[in-house]
Amino acid sequence: MTQTGLQQPPLSGPAAATAGPAIWSRNFRYYFTARSAGLLGHTMLPVAVAAGLIGSGHGLGSVGLALAFLTAPFAGLVLFGGVLSDRFTARRMMIGADLTNLIARALMAVLFFQGVDQLWQLYALMAVAGSAAAMFQPGAASTVPLVARDVQGANGVLRTSEALTALLGPALAGLLVSAAATGWVMVIAAVTYGISACGLFALRLDPVPAPPPGDSLWRNLVTGWHEFRSRRWLWGTIVVWMFYTVLSTGPLLPVAAGTLVPVYGSTLFGLLSCAFAVGTVCGGLLAIRLKPPRPLAAGAVALLAFPLYPFGIVLGWHVPALAVAQVLVGTGVTFWGVMWATSVQTQVPGEVLNRVHAYDVAGSVCMLPIGSALAGPAAASFGPNTVLAAVGVAALLVVAALLLSRPIRELRRVPGT
Repeated sequence: MTQTGLQQPPLSGPAAATAGPAIWSRNFRYYFTARSAGLLGHTMLPVAVAAGLIGSGHGLGSVGLALAFLTAPFAGLVLFGGVLSDRFTARRMMIGADLTNLIARALMAVLFFQGVDQLWQLYALMAVAGSAAAMFQPGAASTVPLVARDVQGANGVLRTSEALTALLGPALAGLLVSAAATGWVMVIAAVTYGISACGLFALRLDPVPAPPPGDSLWRNLVTGWHEFRSRRWLWGTIVVWMFYTVLSTGPLLPVAAGTLVPVYGSTLFGLLSCAFAVGTVCGGLLAIRLKPPRPLAAGAVALLAFPLYPFGIVLGWHVPALAVAQVLVGTGVTFWGVMWATSVQTQVPGEVLNRVHAYDVAGSVCMLPIGSALAGPAAASFGPNTVLAAVGVAALLVVAALLLSRPIRELRRVPGT
């Protein structure tokens, strides 16, 4: 395949070989059920752990450490997850990750039922959950072209489901924690991972070429890096996205919360978060129907909505106007996400897709904690409004960089996806 994507790799698997439904094939229905169930269990975890620890008499520091033990293994191991998914097939790795999460959630349930006296036990289980997520994530992308002929439409459906579970999971966890012990939330989460494993086990997929059996893990990683680096549109977008996360998405949430909560209260700030989630649903639905010939260019234009929220806070917009801005931001960000995911899944050959996607994920999230950590000191030094204005300007510059880069701007959509 060329760097510009003019020569496209053929889709493989039943999705490409049959003339069945473009999206809702048998395989996609099982995959959709598996992903939705697994995401529901995943989104319940942070709220349940935070409420359970505080309810057990532990401080906010223990909550932060617990969440750190969840995210750090994911960031450190996701590249190896891509290599192992290419070696042993994504489906096997995903099923193994689901079963690992099932066991981890069951042990967490026992821990919370008995009372969390030894925090290291919870930290260890959170690390196991984060490691399992790193093994699952690369295959989550590479499976989509194997289960649906309309890859972009399938991504739109999955992003819509992701948005709904992001709304439902924390709300359900909070409701259950207030009405019952945190252990029962973990029991329900374990069941969701069991459902996910069963759905993935029911998939019937054609084989995808694996790396040569004699290659080492290191050689597989190097091969994935060469495949990633050989596509200018791919690594160029990730470089731009690193600036986007450290200058825009990372600082936005903490600075916006510090500005709005003292004025409007935490309830209305939570409603603004819900407005963003509504926008993600709209963006997913829009991406199912709209098929631009140059997906990354169209996605970059959709990102022009992002500065509306930080600029609105600086200009003193009232909550209804900020809510509308959040809906538009959620729509634009999700539409970009579908365009990006579809481009990666259809432009990269299946035999290296898991490894390339792992580099994509690692590059996309590595700068986010830095942006969040710098938000407080920057707001204290320059003022919240200055930081929010800089967030909006940086987002506009990111869109300009994406559109000015010829390989990104001119990447064409693969016909039939």
